[in-house]
Amino acid sequence: MMLTDAQWMMLEPLVEAGRPHAKVPPSHLRRTMSAILWRHENGAKWRALPADLGPWWMAAQTFIRWARLGVWERLLSLVQERGVQLGMTFLDGTNVRAHQKAAGAARKGALKLNETIVRRLAGLVAAMAPRLA
Repeated sequence: MMLTDAQWMMLEPLVEAGRPHAKVPPSHLRRTMSAILWRHENGAKWRALPADLGPWWMAAQTFIRWARLGVWERLLSLVQERGVQLGMTFLDGTNVRAHQKAAGAARKGALKLNETIVRRLAGLVAAMAPRLA
């Protein structure tokens, strides 16, 4: 799912306000955001990204880096401050039993939280685009 012009017009100012500003601006930001949103809408693995969305590792690195820097939380806050309704989010409730020794494994809660935030933003972009057209 490549972001349409209407979707990107709505999302770009939020991304620019929330993302970290480095010395070198990110190349292909629209394509990378499309890849991140596609991955979270489809529940696919990073390596399964379609080739037209760019290198899978670029989207994965951006998502993980922004998760560590709190960018996804900032984007969600910006959306809420501007009064945009996010609508409903559906999560898969599939349950997988882990091995009994898996209980002590390190947790990746922060990344799961950020994945949920990205899913909500993806729903927002999909819901808002028809209104802008």
